[in-house]
Amino acid sequence: MSGDKIAIFPSRMNVAIMKAKLVGAKKGYELLKKKADALQVRFRKVVRDITVVKTKLGDLMKQSYFSLVESEFVAGDIKNVILNTVAEHATVKIRQRKENVVGVALITNECSIDSTSKDTSMTGLAKGGQKVSETKNKFLEAVKCIVELATLQTWFFTLDEALKLTNRRVNALEHVQIPRIENTIAYMLSELDEMEREDFYRLKKVQNKKAEAKKASEERMLQSLDQAPEEARNLLAEGHDEDLLF
Repeated sequence: MSGDKIAIFPSRMNVAIMKAKLVGAKKGYELLKKKADALQVRFRKVVRDITVVKTKLGDLMKQSYFSLVESEFVAGDIKNVILNTVAEHATVKIRQRKENVVGVALITNECSIDSTSKDTSMTGLAKGGQKVSETKNKFLEAVKCIVELATLQTWFFTLDEALKLTNRRVNALEHVQIPRIENTIAYMLSELDEMEREDFYRLKKVQNKKAEAKKASEERMLQSLDQAPEEARNLLAEGHDEDLLF
């Protein structure tokens, strides 16, 4: 793109317009570069958090299912009891809110436990109640971890797309738009300089022509003054005039 330029007539006004565009393009490049750096920092943090949360979720799921096996061993088969005591409304609810990060909207999932819904506190009252409660709490922790992981995964894809788009814009400004404007300004300045040189040469030629014409006129005047003056005619002297016929 080194020789690419915008098709525009070279003039002082257009040079001023292109310089203003160049300032705006450089300012936009700096802002987009800062945005890309901020998105890159947040993106790397999200990747690290995803790794940590996935490891944590794996451990929680292991503990939860191991606790479930222990609960079934102590309290027997509690599956039907749990199904019969399921609340009509969800105990765990997900709420979403938006977070703005350098112009990118990130959706955050928040997990909340509805304490007013019907619970299963009486499950396993005969035997193994404490173990059933521990299992329930472990699975609730796993659900919260899953929601957190879903949030991070959503952030990952959103930030990845925003980062790609911002980098494309930064590269377009750096390697296409700014060089094109600079080439256009350099081209117009060179053309204006050439036009000024042509005008200066034309004016010098005109001045030389005028000087030569003036010098020639002065020489002719001097020559006419050097010649002998002719005898003046006497208008009152007697002479024969031709008759005029009317």
